[in-house]
Amino acid sequence: MNAPVLSPGGRIDANRPFKAVRIAVLTISDTRDEESDTSGHLLAERVTGAGHELVGKAIVRDDVDEIRRQVNAWVDAGVEAIVTTGGTGITGRDVTPEAVRPLFDKELDGFSVVFHLISYQSVGLSTLQSRALAGIVRGCFVFCLPGSNGAVRDGWDKVIAAQLDSRHGPCNMVELMPRLLEQ
Repeated sequence: MNAPVLSPGGRIDANRPFKAVRIAVLTISDTRDEESDTSGHLLAERVTGAGHELVGKAIVRDDVDEIRRQVNAWVDAGVEAIVTTGGTGITGRDVTPEAVRPLFDKELDGFSVVFHLISYQSVGLSTLQSRALAGIVRGCFVFCLPGSNGAVRDGWDKVIAAQLDSRHGPCNMVELMPRLLEQ
């Protein structure tokens, strides 16, 4: 039986081994708490539902230093991927890109492009209000999504999940993890 085809390309090869990735979820918000953090809970459910290990979940304020402190702590602890939700908008308090971008050793420009293509299908031109981004911080993938549940679904279900699935072909980010710190 053929593996499913992911639109518009790529496929999951069930004959390849699955490798669980150590993932942390970070909600960035001045107003959410553990009870009202619907996008963080949604991401955590998606991570574990995909067979990955949820190794951390936190909420920090829209504050550059707090965001950097949490990302750095998880990277130092050996987390392999961090997915953030919130703070990517264009208001004065939205500081996720300003906090995270300087930490990147490499930025994954294509993530923003693909995310916006997908987001456009859901919210139309409102996708222009998002500054979603991704990169690599000392060998850890960091994906920064908007704070809405719809953006989390689009970002995880249609972009991140496939790239963090070791069975995805023609290639995926998991197979590159051992080489991220090469010199």
